[in-house]
Amino acid sequence: MNILLINHYAGSTHHGMEYRPYYLAREWVRAGHRVRIVAASASHLRAHAPQMDGRAVLDQEIDGIDYRWLAVPAYDSNGARRAANIGAFIAVLYQQSKRLAAERPDLVIASSTYPADIWPARRIALAAGARLVFEVHDLWPLSPIELGGMSPRHPFIRVMQAAEDYACRHADTVISILPHAGGHMAAHGMAPHKLHVVPNGVVPAEWEATLTPLPGPVATLLARLRAQGRMLIGYAGSHGAANALDTLLDAASLLRGQPLAFVLAGAGPHKQELQRRVDVDGLHHVHFLTPLPKPCMPALLGSFDIAYLGWRRQPLYRYGISPNKLGDYLMAARPVIHAVDAANDTVADAGCGLSIVPEDPDALAAAITHMASLPPVQRQELGQRGATYARRHLDYRLLAQRYLDACCRTGQPSPGSGVQHHAIPRTSRHRTQ
Repeated sequence: MNILLINHYAGSTHHGMEYRPYYLAREWVRAGHRVRIVAASASHLRAHAPQMDGRAVLDQEIDGIDYRWLAVPAYDSNGARRAANIGAFIAVLYQQSKRLAAERPDLVIASSTYPADIWPARRIALAAGARLVFEVHDLWPLSPIELGGMSPRHPFIRVMQAAEDYACRHADTVISILPHAGGHMAAHGMAPHKLHVVPNGVVPAEWEATLTPLPGPVATLLARLRAQGRMLIGYAGSHGAANALDTLLDAASLLRGQPLAFVLAGAGPHKQELQRRVDVDGLHHVHFLTPLPKPCMPALLGSFDIAYLGWRRQPLYRYGISPNKLGDYLMAARPVIHAVDAANDTVADAGCGLSIVPEDPDALAAAITHMASLPPVQRQELGQRGATYARRHLDYRLLAQRYLDACCRTGQPSPGSGVQHHAIPRTSRHRTQ
């Protein structure tokens, strides 16, 4: 098939996050499909931006994937500049629509976190006679309303709500990362049979290759902590409000004097605030690392004794969660302490750690104490359960095929009817009405 994947924030192993579009596309290319990813030149997620050099459009091949970067203005935070960045991408995508439709895609996937790319995506799909797929990462505009405190009456929110409603009504297939989003999508016009869940995944080959060594200062720090007889409690990922790292610092304060060290790797808007608190409170057993290249993740996570993942208590998580970093924790075979109140819990499903209530420093300190008291062989068994689960259920080789199978299904069989879905060959494709 010829697949067009539109994702404003798509990255690659060369550019940094986000990785999901790249990993899915790479598997599709390996299976013999042609894939074009259309992405914006500026994103807050990427470590390295594509070098546009004044060009409005840049075509680039990466690992067999055809990327098309569209020039848009940069931004440094949420607000008017990010909204302008989104608007520019949608506008340029409209300008590119005839050119993209001329490539005759079989599938057009709108996947940009915010739903407004559905409008140019459907225009391309109609012109090409392609099936239209809407991929749900976060529930917009519900996420900026419930997490960001934006008013439902804000003009930006109204536009995003119109886009979500349009996507629910007109997409042939809806792919959701969130496992319990069906009720929400159906309430906005989606026929329930269109929904398929494909979570974020892992690439086992990245964990089976020779480890990329940690940078010298990081390796020295970790070796020094080991020499002091300390057990390492680790976190790797964004340092934002949603990550509940203040709760981790609260627990670290409660466990002051224990033979433990807390290592937080990454960047984010709350990192400086967290660092100031560590200095003021004298939490000398808490250490911050700068973001490390992705190839260093197996070595970093493998150095942790216990991995932490925390969330705020948010009603939004009633639709489920699918964090990227959890897959890495599982593949590193680390036991996980998961502070969460959500509709799903992969740590509990995999049996690879402890799940506790969120935003409770006492519960977190007790969980750390309990996990640290286990014999090393028991922690290793927990970690191995997670790695086994990830290989069986989260391998992108499996998820990429599941994704395409879902995209090529048609019809609405009754539950238990035994009626099979059938893929639509290119010669019999129909236009979305």
